Amino acid sequence: MPFHATTNRRALILAVGSLALTAGCAQAEARELTVYKTPWCGCCRGWVTHMSRAGFTPKVVELEDLAPVRDKYGVPFNLSSCHTGLVGGYVVEGHVPPVDVVRLLKERPKGLGLLVPGMPIGSPGMEQPGGAKERFETLLLLDRSGRTRVFATHG
Repeated sequence: MPFHATTNRRALILAVGSLALTAGCAQAEARELTVYKTPWCGCCRGWVTHMSRAGFTPKVVELEDLAPVRDKYGVPFNLSSCHTGLVGGYVVEGHVPPVDVVRLLKERPKGLGLLVPGMPIGSPGMEQPGGAKERFETLLLLDRSGRTRVFATHG
């Protein structure tokens, strides 16, 4: 085989390997999750457990007041919940199911992040002893004005 064909094949193999490594690093970065929560909230710990089991690497930061965090990332008060997460350049507010976060990171829609306002019974971290669940929506926060659209429906 001529020298240039071997060189080109090696260059191609190196390029493909390099792309695979870069994709793996991006995936690892996207799985890093920072969660802001108050020290006294147990359901937030439950949500963090769900996210860990789904392959995310959470770093928990406890604060007495989450309003400044929400303001910084554009989460309106009327759409807030009990904790605020940051993952892959998006904000994740409340008891968003891990499957929705995985989809968000895969599809990368235009918007600030995902929200589950309030604390719906049966959402991740809000499970009840009898298994009760209420229907809830995960919303995509489109912009800082508070515009949203339904991203997923559960329950």
